[in-house]
Amino acid sequence: MLDDLTTAVSSPTAWPAAYPRGYAVVDVETTGLARDDRIISAAVYRLDARGEVEDHWYTVVNPERDPGPVWIHGLTSDVLEGAPLFQDIAAEFASRLEGRVLVAHNAVFDWQMIAREYARARGEAPVKQRLCTIALSKELKLPLPNHKLESLAAHYGVVQQRAHHALDDARVLAEAFRPSLRAAAAGGVRLPLHECLPLTEWTDRPRIGQQGGYRPTSWRPSRKRPACPYPNPGRFEPGKRLKQGMRVAFSGDTSTERDLLEDRATEAGLHVAGSLSRLTSLLVTNDPDSGTSKVLKARQYGTPVVDEAAFGQLLGNVEPAAEA
Repeated sequence: MLDDLTTAVSSPTAWPAAYPRGYAVVDVETTGLARDDRIISAAVYRLDARGEVEDHWYTVVNPERDPGPVWIHGLTSDVLEGAPLFQDIAAEFASRLEGRVLVAHNAVFDWQMIAREYARARGEAPVKQRLCTIALSKELKLPLPNHKLESLAAHYGVVQQRAHHALDDARVLAEAFRPSLRAAAAGGVRLPLHECLPLTEWTDRPRIGQQGGYRPTSWRPSRKRPACPYPNPGRFEPGKRLKQGMRVAFSGDTSTERDLLEDRATEAGLHVAGSLSRLTSLLVTNDPDSGTSKVLKARQYGTPVVDEAAFGQLLGNVEPAAEA
């Protein structure tokens, strides 16, 4: 059981009825930050409805490849050689997640890594919703200098013993999440819950010129695409068809792998944009209430927004570009 280091935040007697019944606080260490990287260790702290710890679990995982930044996570090839494969621990991992909200620090990243591992194992993680502790700290307006886990831990007086070790990171997050949850309940704050969409299609091939491993620049490397041959016809109008040449931007995670979704848009004659501007015709996101820069800019510019399912339907009937 975790020590209660947060007596300053008492648990309210009237608990919000709409709050989840249980949580799975998760941390995964990986071979890198890209879409083709693998999980090498995972930890789960199961919490009840009020954030009290029920149990915890930890495992290392053989990624069947180079372990990546050993200087960060400390897991060498020798340590991981005899570890179980992900498909060997998938059932146990799932039992720890089932029926609970997945809680993580930068939850989109952890969820994407977990979802891809289950897709590789021809399975599906039993998770319906996730909660990002970065988003929750923003909702609570905590006076943090940045959004690092160590800053959230320091705010609540939680002592970190082994940074970048999945079990200790999950413990630290569980200790920091409990007072955050209590503060949210006491203040009637709506928890920033988001739907977790399982992967229905995925790709696991390294990018051209890349051999896997650690890439510190971004967890999703950008890809160069050929220039769209059609002029931009302007904004998408709800109720009408997409037109070839329209600029489309994506934000957040999707059930279909982002690269595949972008490939389909390109093949349909759309211009896939990496950023959002006044010229963007449409933003595709499953989290329209999130605070990402693209969503905020879409609100500012009045850019139309649709979810992935609606976009998939629109892709089936794209209007050809007008002849010059």
